[in-house]
Amino acid sequence: MESLLIGSFHRPSIPVAAEFSPLKTSSHAIVRVLKCKAWKRPKKHYSTSMKLQRQYITQEHVGGSDLSTIAADKKLKRRFLVHASSEHPLESQPSKSPWDSVHDAVDAFYRFSRPHTIIGTALSIISVSLLAVEKFSDFSPLFFTGVLEAIVAALFMNIYIVGLNQLSDIEIDKVNKPYLPLASGEYSVQTGVIVVSSFAILSFWLGWIVGSWPLFWALFISFVLGTAYSINLPLLRWKRFAVVAAMCIFAVRAVIVQIAFYLHIQTYVYRRPAVLSRPLIFATAFMSFFSVVIALFKDIPDIVGDKIFGIQSFTVRLGQERVFWICIGLLEMAYLVAIVVGAASSNTWSKYFTILGHAALALLLWTRAKSVDFRSKAAITSFYMFIWKLFYAEYLLIPLVR
Repeated sequence: MESLLIGSFHRPSIPVAAEFSPLKTSSHAIVRVLKCKAWKRPKKHYSTSMKLQRQYITQEHVGGSDLSTIAADKKLKRRFLVHASSEHPLESQPSKSPWDSVHDAVDAFYRFSRPHTIIGTALSIISVSLLAVEKFSDFSPLFFTGVLEAIVAALFMNIYIVGLNQLSDIEIDKVNKPYLPLASGEYSVQTGVIVVSSFAILSFWLGWIVGSWPLFWALFISFVLGTAYSINLPLLRWKRFAVVAAMCIFAVRAVIVQIAFYLHIQTYVYRRPAVLSRPLIFATAFMSFFSVVIALFKDIPDIVGDKIFGIQSFTVRLGQERVFWICIGLLEMAYLVAIVVGAASSNTWSKYFTILGHAALALLLWTRAKSVDFRSKAAITSFYMFIWKLFYAEYLLIPLVR
């Protein structure tokens, strides 16, 4: 890597001391000194993340355009030069304002919390809770309090799960997701441990004081599966095994979220007997398809890092394009089933909303899928986030299924 990086600069023909003489105190001389310091930087200062980023850029742009490769290399060189010069500052840097520090802290935590999963968790709980509503008078302060308690406790557990996954995947994320706080170095490992431990404790504390057993068991099972999925201990770190990893996500997103949070409202808030209604069965079945798709698709953009670190995901074993079209097929099948369920509904307005809504989403999915460029990680990642938007849209339609 050092030869690739340094070889692209022109070496000076005179010693450094000669260049930085009293007669040459201009900014041009300072820049030249910084360049020399970058050339002479010892190998031990090359971080693991720099090597992985260089390897990632090389593999990412294979088969791509030469211009994109050159642009990526230039960006890496600029980052290295700035880092090299920052170790020997020639003048003091301005300190950050309190507002900048707060902004940076909020931004880092925002990325650490994986906001697309936060939105998905909140929407799913609201949507499933609405399935327990039978009449307008059910919209009481007790209902809204129960929903809020469930959302807050679940979001705390969500942050624990995604945070633990980042703690276990720091080296992988330096390749796949270098913008995450632990991978980028914004968070230390100690900070990450404190954050995830705090949110796990807060989640269990809230679930316990609320006193709802469906809520508490939803948190506990999510904690167990989320820990077993990520943590690197004997017999654990189930994410290494494609089928087991998919089953973890399926269990949480498809089963626990639908049934446990529905029962939280039905039995704890409304004090009604536990009944598995037709809309709840539909929601559980449909989200079974969606959870499998998310479990498969999330690894498609991460194939480079997963290969390097031996994560045997379906994408690594079968290839990006094949897994992509398996996901599209599963989702289109789920939309077709939803249309059939809507057509069989005896409720006129529910029938139209269910049929038209799912038909529109199916068409949108197919149209977008045909335009994906598999050579571009950015395009695949963008489509993965589009899958999450379809996930959100489904939870808007589920309460209308009657």
